Amino acid sequence: MNDLLHDNPENTSRRGFLGYAGTGAMLLGVGGLALGRHAAAATAQAAASTGTPASASGGPVNNPLSIAADPAKLPPPIHRRHALHHDITLEVREVVARLADGSEFSFMTWNGQVPGPMIRVRQGDTVTLTVRSLASNGSPHNVDIHAVFGTGGGAMDTLVVPGGSRTIFFKCTYPGAFIYHCAMPGMDEHISRGMFGMILVEPEEGLPPVDREFYFGQHELYTREPFGSTGRLHFDYATLESADPHFVLLNGAVGAFTGDHAMQAKVGETIRVFMVCGGPNLASSFHPIGNVWKRCWPEGAVTNPPLRNIQTMTVPPGSCFVGDMDLPVPETIKLVDHALTRVVRKGLLAEIEVKGPANPALYRAIG
Repeated sequence: MNDLLHDNPENTSRRGFLGYAGTGAMLLGVGGLALGRHAAAATAQAAASTGTPASASGGPVNNPLSIAADPAKLPPPIHRRHALHHDITLEVREVVARLADGSEFSFMTWNGQVPGPMIRVRQGDTVTLTVRSLASNGSPHNVDIHAVFGTGGGAMDTLVVPGGSRTIFFKCTYPGAFIYHCAMPGMDEHISRGMFGMILVEPEEGLPPVDREFYFGQHELYTREPFGSTGRLHFDYATLESADPHFVLLNGAVGAFTGDHAMQAKVGETIRVFMVCGGPNLASSFHPIGNVWKRCWPEGAVTNPPLRNIQTMTVPPGSCFVGDMDLPVPETIKLVDHALTRVVRKGLLAEIEVKGPANPALYRAIG
């Protein structure tokens, strides 16, 4: 579990794997703190025989060197009134990929993207989840899913060595938006490197309809080299332990969804933003500059009455947020953490470009 291992991956021996497993079992026995609730995600398809849409989807932005998940690629809302079974596979990939213009980093990912694919199911659905690890990976991994009853949220039963595969079954009994993440000893490093995502369990009646949806994940990245450095950057344990990162990111990259790559929407539409805060250490003060959360569900608690007209919402590490916006005027909405040094000096920013006719009765420039 050192930087040399992760930046120059080698297959982990059986002895190393058993060491991880023993440490994990010990920590679980002391209250489940370390192998607590962290996650599973997937390249999922709902049962093909039913013809239902995929329950998990996603993918990096259209750039083979990037692991930044495209915020517009997420499973569609669920409109059915019956339960289904889903077969989902989550593949662990340790990859070197673009961090910012001129720099790259060794990420740990679910299915080659950050955040991991969004899994979307309905309350009452069942899931067979397979966790598979590429033989080229350098570390053991597992998933803790906050939407799962069971030891470590499934973490002990999904512990895989490079080249290995394990499978669990679970039923989604309580609705909400929940994080999933790697829960190995050293999970803070694994999550920082990108191993987190969201599972959305829709209530039986579904969610209020909107015109568009987007999916983001915030996390901090701890590097030896400061923000703005070029070349291959390396993980740093000193800044991790002091929770003083050089990077705070949306979807694993600096400015991947700004300017010409901003998300698109239209005047008059309603949009929904799903955000999972991987951390591992910092909370987000999530704010849409130029708009408000018209209705939102803190902690992803979608069966609670929504809060209304909220400017900034705290999203703790290990939690999720669901928020809606109305789009009455053309503008560029900037999604930020209102701890603004993270925006100005650490890389956290995404934009939604809203196109359409002006509405001078609501907003206009004068002189």
